[in-house]
Amino acid sequence: MITGMPAGLGVDDAFINRALQRRQGGYGRGGRQRIETDTVTITAGVRLGRTTGAPIVLQVPNKDSRLDDLEVTPPMHRPRPGHADLAGSLKYGTDDCRNILERASARETAARTAAGALCRLLLQAVGIETFAYLRGLMDVDAPAAVSIDTLQALRDACDASEVYNPCPEASAAMIEHIRQAKKDKDTIGGLCEVHVLGCPAGLGTCMDRIHTLDSRLAAGVMSIQAFKAVEIGLGRDVTARRGSAVHDPIEHDGAAYARPTNNAGGIEGGMTNGMPVVVRGSMKPISTLLQGLPSVDMRTLEAQQSTYERSDVCASPAASVVMEHVVATVIAQALLDTHGGDTVDAVKASMGR
Repeated sequence: MITGMPAGLGVDDAFINRALQRRQGGYGRGGRQRIETDTVTITAGVRLGRTTGAPIVLQVPNKDSRLDDLEVTPPMHRPRPGHADLAGSLKYGTDDCRNILERASARETAARTAAGALCRLLLQAVGIETFAYLRGLMDVDAPAAVSIDTLQALRDACDASEVYNPCPEASAAMIEHIRQAKKDKDTIGGLCEVHVLGCPAGLGTCMDRIHTLDSRLAAGVMSIQAFKAVEIGLGRDVTARRGSAVHDPIEHDGAAYARPTNNAGGIEGGMTNGMPVVVRGSMKPISTLLQGLPSVDMRTLEAQQSTYERSDVCASPAASVVMEHVVATVIAQALLDTHGGDTVDAVKASMGR
């Protein structure tokens, strides 16, 4: 359920379903994606193709929901290192990890992607675009030059890539790493990058540190399963440069302020500064390995290999899609905080667009 969406926004079911389809894709995915075929059903808040201002309910059903069938989903007593299994079982007082692992599953990102796609429609209606791709994996680092002028070409190139990277050479190298990991019964993570273009200056705040835009983006990205680090702009590279090589000079061309560089990633003091917002997230390798990892049987406390559950070799391409929609949700919330209105036209008027 999404509340606070202004009235009058055109809702394209096919746009939301396309986002869900991309979340299910990417080289290295596992058995779950052969079971689910995600499509959205809108049950409230939209009439005749437009939002009404009421809460919006999006439904994405699971085809595989047989948790009470012990032959299909038996108890699981050997926790997987890196997953929520052990910590959750200790927290909730059980030696059966099943309830923990099912709830902690990234399956729930289908709902967040659907909601984020609706937020992207709002952003597009006011001239804000998002773009995400898998930037890096293992020893491959392939940054893309993202701008309004290159946006559609980059989207087309990502759609043509099995790992959602616009560079064919980098895509081929990533696929080879994933293929080898599958042969080795291992898993691989990756570096996802999201760009937000067309953001007006002033989204976010410097008055309340909890609600600064960078803290909200960091919280959003870190809430995605298996993400272990978030960077904005230069990120950790700011530690290797002096201030003169970090801070973006300010210019004015007679019509608007501009920056020749964007090391800040579009955010200064917790607020957008008019430049593109650039966020990166680091996803760790999936914690379910076909070969298993050293663990303990929680019933006997004897050493055992961890249990194998249906899983992916690499979900980082799909994670870039999830991250784009999480970032879009945070930006849409910040937009409405500053330029909120009962209708989309009121939001546009507040923005002067």
